[in-house]
Amino acid sequence: MADLHDRWVAERRNEHYYKLAKKLNYRSRASFKLIQIDNRFHIFKPGDAVVDLGACPGGWLQVAQERTWPNGKVIGVDLRYIKPIEGVETILGDITEDSTMIELMDRFGGKADVVLSDMAPNIAGHYSMDHARSINLCMYAVDVCDRILKKEGKLVMKVFMGDMFDSLMTELKERFQSVKVHSPDASRDTSSEVYVICQGFYAKSSIRMKKPEVEAKERKHRIEDAVRNAKAAIEAAKTPEEVDERLHAIMRNIHEVCVRYGTQEDGYVNYVKGANIAG
Repeated sequence: MADLHDRWVAERRNEHYYKLAKKLNYRSRASFKLIQIDNRFHIFKPGDAVVDLGACPGGWLQVAQERTWPNGKVIGVDLRYIKPIEGVETILGDITEDSTMIELMDRFGGKADVVLSDMAPNIAGHYSMDHARSINLCMYAVDVCDRILKKEGKLVMKVFMGDMFDSLMTELKERFQSVKVHSPDASRDTSSEVYVICQGFYAKSSIRMKKPEVEAKERKHRIEDAVRNAKAAIEAAKTPEEVDERLHAIMRNIHEVCVRYGTQEDGYVNYVKGANIAG
C-alpha cells in the first residue's frame, strides 16, 4: 500500500508542475527544476551572460532571462529550432563544433557567467548505454566551460547516475571550487537524473579555437581512425563471445569519438554499418 501511495503522490506532483507550467506560460515543467535550483544555490544575478545547451523547447531560457534581467544576455543552443523568446537569442548549431563556440563568444562579446545543460540522450532502454551517453553529453558541457566560461563562473547540468559518475565528478572537481549533487523537488521520483551544481570555475584551461575547415578535417580523421581500430579489434577476436564483448566496447568508443567530434547523436551507427565492422 505504501508503494501505491508514494506513486500516487509522485504522479500528482508531476501533474501539478505540468499544469503550473501551462498556467505560468513556461514551455516545460523543467522550468521549475531550474527555479528551485536557483532559489537554493543562487546561480543567477542581474546582468549575467548565460548559455543554455540543448535548450529546446526553451523552458530554462525563460527562467534564465527572467532572473538575469535587466541587462542579462541569454543564448540557447540546440540542433532543433527554438521558437523565439523575447529577450533571448538562439543558435541553431552543434555545440561540439568550435564554429559554434566562436559564434557564442562573438555574440557575448566575451565569455559566459553561467553554463546550463539540461541535455539528455535519446533513451535506448539499455541502462549502461543510456548512462554512457549521458556522461558524454556532460563532457560536452565541460568542454564548453573550458572554452567560454569566465573565471568564477557557474555550471548547472543534468546527468544520469551510474558507474561512470565518479569519473565525471573528478573532472568537475579539477575545474570548480564547489561541486554539489542535487535533486530538485520538480524532478520525477522514478528518474535516475540528478543535477550537478558547480561554482567557482578555475579557468585553468585556455583552448584555442580551430577554424571550421580545420575542425572538420580533424573530425573526419578521428572518426576514420576509430573505425579502422574497431575493424582490427574485431578481426583479432577468436570466439563469438569475444567478438560480442569487443563489439560492445567498440560501439561505445566510436560513439564517444563521434560525439566529441561533432556527428549526430546516433551517427556512429552509420559509420559502423558503412565500415561493415560487424561483418
